[in-house]
Amino acid sequence: MLNASVAIVILAAGKASRMGEGGKHKLLAEFDGVPLVRRSALTALGADAASVTVVVGHRRSEIEAALQGLALTFVDNPDYASGMASSLIAGFSAAHSTDGILVMLADMPGISTAHLNALIFAFRNAGGEAIVRAVSRGKPGNPVILPRSLHHAVLRLEGDVGARDIVATSALPVLDVDVGDAACLDVDTPDDIVATGGAMKN
Repeated sequence: MLNASVAIVILAAGKASRMGEGGKHKLLAEFDGVPLVRRSALTALGADAASVTVVVGHRRSEIEAALQGLALTFVDNPDYASGMASSLIAGFSAAHSTDGILVMLADMPGISTAHLNALIFAFRNAGGEAIVRAVSRGKPGNPVILPRSLHHAVLRLEGDVGARDIVATSALPVLDVDVGDAACLDVDTPDDIVATGGAMKN
């Protein structure tokens, strides 16, 4: 299955509780004048994937406005406050009919289209039957591609857990693709955003 199809699901529903009480949203922080969530979506749209779905929840209207005009599918997660698992379930359920789901976090400014394509290439080389994850010098990170066969395992997730729990318990082979520091670089605080070249907006 060298032509195994992959759908990208971007998780952008969370509350970003570590940003403090100032009301600023990290996904609306701008990098080179582009909101982080839009930058992540453009990265995904450039990859060799069948579709790009964005899971929204917290401040949904602002996130959708930042993504205006892009060829995306939005999935609303009304349960976003319960943690990441609900967003993963919402995205996985929406992105049906592909062989794999590439789960991408919207707050990782270092991830490039080339990184995504490297993961998708590895997934296809494995016949669509392996978990593929980005690592940095052996340390597991994101994004992760989950084969369609793990759908039921995803549906059983609860709380603030993501794909890592499935990777740990699945019997499927796991292929690591080293994408450098980008695999572990996410922005959780205003300081993180400034340190990675971003500017807080609203």
